[in-house]
Amino acid sequence: MALTTRARFVTILTATTALVLSGCAATPEPTAPPVPEPTSTTERAVPLPVGEPVAIVTGLTTPWSLVFLGETALVSSRDTGDIFELVGDTMRLVGTVPGVVHQGESGLLGLAIDDSERLYTYSTSSSDNRIQRFTITGEPGSLGLGAGEVILDGIPFAGFHDGGRIAFGPDGMLYATTGDAGVRPASQDMNSLGGKILRMTADGGIPDDNPFPGSHVYTLGHRNPQGIAWDAEGRLFASEFGQDTWDELNIITAGSNYGWPEVEGIAGNPTFVDPVQQWNPDTASPSGITIVDGTVFIANLKGQRVRTVPVANPSTETTFFEGSFGRIRDVAYAPDGSLWFLTSNTDTYGTPRAGDDRIMRVELGS
Repeated sequence: MALTTRARFVTILTATTALVLSGCAATPEPTAPPVPEPTSTTERAVPLPVGEPVAIVTGLTTPWSLVFLGETALVSSRDTGDIFELVGDTMRLVGTVPGVVHQGESGLLGLAIDDSERLYTYSTSSSDNRIQRFTITGEPGSLGLGAGEVILDGIPFAGFHDGGRIAFGPDGMLYATTGDAGVRPASQDMNSLGGKILRMTADGGIPDDNPFPGSHVYTLGHRNPQGIAWDAEGRLFASEFGQDTWDELNIITAGSNYGWPEVEGIAGNPTFVDPVQQWNPDTASPSGITIVDGTVFIANLKGQRVRTVPVANPSTETTFFEGSFGRIRDVAYAPDGSLWFLTSNTDTYGTPRAGDDRIMRVELGS
C-alpha cells in the first residue's frame, strides 16, 4: 500500500499543529466524580512468570497488538495493516484493514474484541487516527475480515506519539489511548482528541456518564499512553511514555488531568494526578499491559523486559527476562492461564535476532 509523501505528511502535521494551537480552551470541570479507591484490602493472588518462555510462533513483522477471539489469538501488523490468526504454530492472514498508512510509529495499532465477537481496530489513515469495527467471518482456522465501519475518527496522527491501545472495560465501554502527535498543547486542549484517554460506546457514541458532557474525553494530560487494563476492583491502570525523564504507570480516574506537558512523572502538584510509579525511559518505554489477579504485567520496549507490579502496592515491582528477547511490545493473558508476549525488534528501533519477531509463552504461578 502506498505511503503519503514526506511533504504531504509535514503539511498535514503543520496544519494540525496550527489548528490545535488556535483552538486551545480552558478545561471544563468534570461532572462525574473520580472513581473511589477500593475500600477492601482483600488478599489477592500475585501471579508471576515461572520457568523459561517458549516461542509459539516466529517470523512476524512489526506485530503490535495481541488479543484473543475465544481461544484464537489475533495479531496486528503495524506496517502492513494486516491481521493474522494463529493456527497451530503458523500465522494465517485474516484480512487487511483498508486505508492504513504507516510512517514511523504509526499504522495498524490496537485491537479489541467485544462480547458479540466483533473486531475493533485503531489505525492511521492519510489524515487521522481512527477506530473501526469489523465483523469476523468464518471459523477459527479460516477466519475472514467482514464489513467494516468507522466509529470514531479525527484523532490527531503523526509518525510518533499515536497512542493506539483500545480495550473494553468492565462497564462495557470502549476505551482508547491517544498520543499528543507531537503537538504538546493538544494534551491540555479539550477541543482535541490527542493526548487523552477516550471512552465511548461500542458504536462510538458518547456515554451519558462521561465526565465532560458531550465529549469522548475521559482523562487528559497524557503524552503517549499505550497500555490500559482493569484490576478486580474495576480500577483502570495505564502505562505512558514520558519524554526524557520519566515513564509512568497511572491509576486512571474519570475527569482527571495527568499533567503533560506541564509536568512529567511525580510532581507533587495538586492540579495534576501523579503516577503510582515512574521509571527512567532507558529501563522502561512501557507499551501494552494486562492484569492477572493481583499483578500488572507491563511490556517494556527500550527496557527489554516484562515488568510486574502488584496492584496492592503499585509503587513496587519485579522484572523478568531483561535483555533476553529484545524489545517487548504487548502482553496478554491467554485462555490456558499462561502469559503471552510479543517481541518488537523489527520496528526499526530494535535489532532483529534470528526468528524475530515472535510470540512467547510463559507459565504463571504464585
